[in-house]
Amino acid sequence: MSSLPPNLIIDNGDGDEPLSNHSGNRHFSDVLAVNLGRRQVLKGGLAASVASLFAGAGLTACATNSAGGVGGRLLGFSAVAISDADTVLVPPGYRAQPLLPWGTPITGRMPAFDPLKNSGADQASQMGSHHDGMHFFPIEGRDPFNGGSDDGLLVMNHEYVEPRFMHASAVGQKLDRYAVPALVNGKRVADECLKELNGHGVSVVRIRRGENGRWEMVADARNRRITGLTPMEIAGPVRGSDFVRTRYSPDGTRVRGTLNNCAHGVTPWNTYMMAEENWAGYFINRVPAGERPREQSRYGVRSRDSKPAASRYGWELADSGADEFVRFDVTATGAAANQDYRNEANGFGWMVEFDPFNPASTPVKRTALGRFAHEGVIFHKGVEGLPVVCYSGDDATNEYIYKYVSRGVFERAKGLANGALLDDGTLYVARFNDDGTGDWLPLVVGQGALTRELFASQAELLVNTRLAADRVGATRMDRPEWGAIDPKTGQVYFTLTNNSGRNETNKANPRAKSRWGHIIRWTEAGNSPTATHFKWDIFLLSGPAGDSELAGKPLTAEQIHNSPDGLWFDRDGRLWIQTDISESAMNKGDYAQFGNNQMLCADPNSKELRRFLVGPLGQEITGVVTTPDGRTMFVNVQHPGATTSADEFAAGKLRGTWPNQGRYPRSSTIVITKDDGGVIGT
Repeated sequence: MSSLPPNLIIDNGDGDEPLSNHSGNRHFSDVLAVNLGRRQVLKGGLAASVASLFAGAGLTACATNSAGGVGGRLLGFSAVAISDADTVLVPPGYRAQPLLPWGTPITGRMPAFDPLKNSGADQASQMGSHHDGMHFFPIEGRDPFNGGSDDGLLVMNHEYVEPRFMHASAVGQKLDRYAVPALVNGKRVADECLKELNGHGVSVVRIRRGENGRWEMVADARNRRITGLTPMEIAGPVRGSDFVRTRYSPDGTRVRGTLNNCAHGVTPWNTYMMAEENWAGYFINRVPAGERPREQSRYGVRSRDSKPAASRYGWELADSGADEFVRFDVTATGAAANQDYRNEANGFGWMVEFDPFNPASTPVKRTALGRFAHEGVIFHKGVEGLPVVCYSGDDATNEYIYKYVSRGVFERAKGLANGALLDDGTLYVARFNDDGTGDWLPLVVGQGALTRELFASQAELLVNTRLAADRVGATRMDRPEWGAIDPKTGQVYFTLTNNSGRNETNKANPRAKSRWGHIIRWTEAGNSPTATHFKWDIFLLSGPAGDSELAGKPLTAEQIHNSPDGLWFDRDGRLWIQTDISESAMNKGDYAQFGNNQMLCADPNSKELRRFLVGPLGQEITGVVTTPDGRTMFVNVQHPGATTSADEFAAGKLRGTWPNQGRYPRSSTIVITKDDGGVIGT
């Protein structure tokens, strides 16, 4: 994910959402400080403290190399150096190929890409903007570890758009990366709004390795765009409730589109889930800030006090007055909820499931998984006859980590029908205790502090998931982002990117403002995914050599990084770590030492860590997956060239043009292969 400038949202310096958690719940930094003092954290005591804390907890495992040898080294590449060049760097013996940049025609009448001429309808047939989380679904076998590796569906999210690179009317205007072209008589051009809506969502594209070894797009009936306008179903406890009744769906069963899709998830029955992350800023309620309903105020939906008093892109100002744009104004104007769009924002903030192999599949918003700024979702492997378990982080300052356990059990023979397991289960939120243990606190109406005076129904609780988590005393975290589950140990890892909004500096909080971030991990009690207790430790403290730690030692020149974000385990147990330094800080001041955003690879068993990739100027490295054989890797480069200033754009000067395919920089996937045809990382 990425940061918004202060002229568009209350900027906490960390994320796209304003600081909305004003609860008195303990912060994780306070919990950590009980066990780890300043000297321990910064002078090498972390590993010893953790070893003592978790003696006998079963937190180690034997690594297996790609050839199946126990104890073999997983990392066999030479680290790449930090870079601030406008190019992609990979280790010697590897090559990187751009694939499917924004605007590539994939369906329909296949309109050629021209950012200054393409219409809103054209964008609905082209790759969306700002590539993010993604997954490779093999055509043959469909097994993510044992299926075919030369032909598959690449499914990816498109988090948001950069209007200045999309419209002819923007040329010559003084625009930063989020600003829209100047209003005309207080209105926006409707087709520009349509283009931006269609730039969001998900792309499904069939790709195949050619005889020359290069990957190419294949014209296929399964190629598809899902956008901010695609009709979707609402499922789970919120379906049909008063909270989601609108003019578009008076019975509260449907919603139009999905927005700000960051990371993703893949279910045990092989469907794709897109996360709705920083969706709140897309809406405006034209009442004073204090008069918004709690399901808006706790999430940061804008008010008339916002600067400017408009939604993120001002779609509600479209000159057509069509309701697909007006709906982003959620001010109550009618006598009943279904007479206006007061509830439109309640249709967002969910995990959304669809079948990538069926182009007619209707996406479904799974409300039992909670409503917040979902970074993504990660599933434990489906086990026949046992509940389905998954985790999700709320990517905003001082928010929480959640876990969902289905009431029913996974049955492989049911196939796609297993999706109903995501509609009936228990949502939990994490509390991290001082002694290195943790508890999963159930978010169930009528239990404990979650009284029916506070929430009249489970639907009301889920629409207000953050408030429920506040109430039960969950631990506030430093922006929980991607998660990953170690295939060898079952341990769960989460990135905590940073939290510069936390200002207290004392012995209990040894890292002022938490600028660099860290990675936490835990083991469920008894190694049972359904357990309600766990043990946690810190795997990695990110940062420069003088303020970082891995296995009791400071990071070296080939390891330093900050703001860990993307996270993924490959089948052999390598942990891939991606960074998201804000474009406002990248290559400046204390951040200059880190260069451009990067991807590293770690072996959690040997504690080795090396930088594998550095991206071009202005971008975020995000999204990573390999083919089942591990010999082709796909990585996304999001918003290259974003550090171009408003003045530079007005003058026609670009700070970064990667991948050098057209007038402007373009988000793109890169395909990474090894010259000897081997497994990536070896």
